[in-house]
Order: sequence, then C-alpha cells, then structure tokens
Amino acid sequence: MSVMEEKIINVLRDVNEDLLSYEGNNIIQDGIVNSFTFISMLGKLEEEFDIEIDEDLLESEYFGNKDRIISTIKAILEGQL
Repeated sequence: MSVMEEKIINVLRDVNEDLLSYEGNNIIQDGIVNSFTFISMLGKLEEEFDIEIDEDLLESEYFGNKDRIISTIKAILEGQL
C-alpha cells in the first residue's frame, strides 16, 4: 500500500470506519455517510493532499466507495482529472 493510499484510508477512517469495509457503489445512497459527512470527507481529502476537487467529480462514479475514492484522488494528483 502506498503512502497516498494510507493517507486516504486514514481520512476515511476518521470520517466513518464503515467506509473501509463498504463494498457497494454509492456511499450516500446506501447510508454509509450523509451529505454533510460526504462534504466533510471531501474537505479533509482536499486539505490532506492540497488539492481542489472539482464539483463535476462529486458522483458515485468517483466517490462511491473506498477504491473509487483512492483512484480519483490518485488521478487528481497525477493531473489526469
């Protein structure tokens, strides 16, 4: 596991430990987090990685579960999103 992945997992653990074991595709729709918690999570990720997450990415395709969140943050950091 990379340092970046560890940092993301630590943020997710701080937000809601259930995010780490959730295997669905939509953390909001499935009640893992509510909209307030989701926005808080985004803010923590932005702060941790000194990035800005574009509002166009606020879909389950990008933030629907732990693996998608890791892929999305990695892509943002690599300039692919």
